[in-house]
Amino acid sequence: MNYLKWAEQTITDFSDSNISSLYNEGYLLTREHRGSMYQTRSLRVDLSKFELTSENRRVLKKIEDLRFKIEDLPLKNYDWKIGKMAKDFYETKFGKGIFSANKVKELLTIEHNFNKLLTYTIAECRMQNAECTNGYCICYENKDVLHYSYPFYNLKSEICNLGMSMMLNAIIWAKENNKKYVYLGSAKDEKAKYKLQFEGLEWFDGGEWRDDLDKLKSILK
Repeated sequence: MNYLKWAEQTITDFSDSNISSLYNEGYLLTREHRGSMYQTRSLRVDLSKFELTSENRRVLKKIEDLRFKIEDLPLKNYDWKIGKMAKDFYETKFGKGIFSANKVKELLTIEHNFNKLLTYTIAECRMQNAECTNGYCICYENKDVLHYSYPFYNLKSEICNLGMSMMLNAIIWAKENNKKYVYLGSAKDEKAKYKLQFEGLEWFDGGEWRDDLDKLKSILK
């Protein structure tokens, strides 16, 4: 997976204030190594301006009983099935060698850049005590921000709009828990346009944050 990178650095100060400040400058934490960050055309949702649109509500209505739990990283009980789901997802979506099961295990089992794992399930499955995990997202969270970083889900699932519903549920949770921003990764090309359907969306142009989505859409070709 090729990333749009304007600058790179490795940090040693992992305080909430330092990381939030760097995110505000267009930097994002990466999966490369502990402390690695890169500056890019970052996307974020200003939660003070976020409200559900009619399209957002339509998506949520299709999976009304989708819920997630939040686990701290590193995980105490890692299951190889998580790494396999991630590998299969990224290989199918983006090609072989993009995100290995071993790299997923590394992110989830040792101290790295991300500190939360969102685990998504359907309520009916939970009530039946079935094996029903539908998806995950590897995240960074502090008191002000949530970086919804590496989502993956079961591509064999017949659930419509699962990926978007996962993202929406995380944004709603962040707003309800008084975060200021949800970061949604970078916007390199037209494949990122699915991220542009949220009220309060902003993008970093290399110098400042902008909310002109028509301009962004003209760049994403």
